[in-house]
Amino acid sequence: MGNQPQRLRDILADEPLLLTPEEAATVLRVGRTTVYALMKSGDLHAVHIGRSCRLSRAELKRYVDRLDMAERPAPPTSRTGRRTSTNQGELFDVVPKPATRP
Repeated sequence: MGNQPQRLRDILADEPLLLTPEEAATVLRVGRTTVYALMKSGDLHAVHIGRSCRLSRAELKRYVDRLDMAERPAPPTSRTGRRTSTNQGELFDVVPKPATRP
């Protein structure tokens, strides 16, 4: 009997899909107030079930991934096809004025 399949309730209890803002703060290692501020600003999207507010683990992961992408340096832009000369004389056709007669 020691090798029985784990009950569904036990599996779900080990890692709940939805977290309270307080639990989310613990997972993110930030304060509860920070989580509420992130929800208010739209950076974290909560789900509401009745009067309860919950955050999915997937949403927390998306938030962290967005933070990670924002901190990475942008790849260097390609300079092909760009002008490197500061001489702009060739940009304008200079046509001499016809001589005027007195």
